[in-house]
Amino acid sequence: MVADTANPAAKPAPRRARRWLLAFAVLGLLSVLALVWISRPQRAAALILDRAGAALGLEISAAGVSEYRLRGTPMLLVREVIVREPGAATPLLSAKRIQLSLPWSTLRSRGDQLTVERIELDAPLLDLPALQHWLASRPPSPQTRIPTLTDGLRIVDGRIVNHDWRIEGIQAELPALYPDRPVRARLRGRYLDAPMAIPFDLAVALSRPAPAAGLGANGRIAIEQSGWRLPATVALSGPLRIGDDELTIVPALLGAAASYESGDTRLPFALGLHGPLKFDEAVWSLEPVALALRARGDASNPIPTLDATGALALGRRLVLQLDGRLAQWPQAWPALPAPLDDASAPLPFELRYVGRPDLSETIGLRLSRGQTQADSEFRLPAVLAWIEAGERGAPLPPLRAKLRTPKLEISGATLEAVEIELGDEELP
Repeated sequence: MVADTANPAAKPAPRRARRWLLAFAVLGLLSVLALVWISRPQRAAALILDRAGAALGLEISAAGVSEYRLRGTPMLLVREVIVREPGAATPLLSAKRIQLSLPWSTLRSRGDQLTVERIELDAPLLDLPALQHWLASRPPSPQTRIPTLTDGLRIVDGRIVNHDWRIEGIQAELPALYPDRPVRARLRGRYLDAPMAIPFDLAVALSRPAPAAGLGANGRIAIEQSGWRLPATVALSGPLRIGDDELTIVPALLGAAASYESGDTRLPFALGLHGPLKFDEAVWSLEPVALALRARGDASNPIPTLDATGALALGRRLVLQLDGRLAQWPQAWPALPAPLDDASAPLPFELRYVGRPDLSETIGLRLSRGQTQADSEFRLPAVLAWIEAGERGAPLPPLRAKLRTPKLEISGATLEAVEIELGDEELP
């Protein structure tokens, strides 16, 4: 009795033991459930994708085998991913594999912190119209939040499709991304707008990841069509803006060391362009543009050296409207009559072309010096073939021309108020 009085807690001992037993049983049950959950990553991945989709107003599914890791830096890997708006027939994004690694601090912040260690995408396909439709449905955001990628981004065999163009074979390497730091990346791919293709391999830099940022890019591109190609080493710079379906660099400064290649023909040249560069409706345009063209190699190169202003556009058709001055008439071209042949001063010209990008359709060219004016129409492949034939070819070049001059001297005779026409029946 004395012992019971001195220790009043002795009687409830069995009740406390039952509480501890219950706690251990619950802990054991939770441990078993956690082991079952960890052993089935498909369920964990499905839950994560479902919650991410609900937050974005999207349906996100992964049909392939999924993996995740919780030790160290958490990692989620999903395969055969499809992202679409609810009820949409076309996914806005699909990928064979997506791997996402992000620190615990990002998970604990519940979206307040946008720090990711690394993102990897294998064979992603982005449907631009579907993406734009989803973006238009989203509520306006007061600001654009740029995530931090401490170990960067990698894309392998990516594709972007639009109504009338696409980019295939995209390879992208982004070492790191920070909202307040310059960005550097390596981009490879192939732009396709049949019948034209533009493969590219570029090193790209941005002053910051923002809507209006300074852009610098350099590397290799080529414009290709059946029967010819135009490989070039390029450097491009200017302030970049990206809209819903357009891209602008205003002003853009573009320099290129290029070569026109067709069969055994190689015609090297250097090109400089300055003006507002726009990409919209699958057309690249510069208007107004300042252009400098310089022939490279020996005097047999028929590419002229000139400076001009005007407008140009490149899509399924090429548009050229240039007014400028030829430094001198190329030696390989058909000889000019006096006084147009005066080599002591630049020769003013006007050039107009609307047609296939290979310059195979009719070109209009006007040359003038003082009161003398020559208007001509020709097709460049036919003229190049005539030049290459040399003495084996026809005595007159394949072009249509009209010369007007107040005075013309021929073999010691002086003619006044002269008009001369030369016709090529094969020109339309």
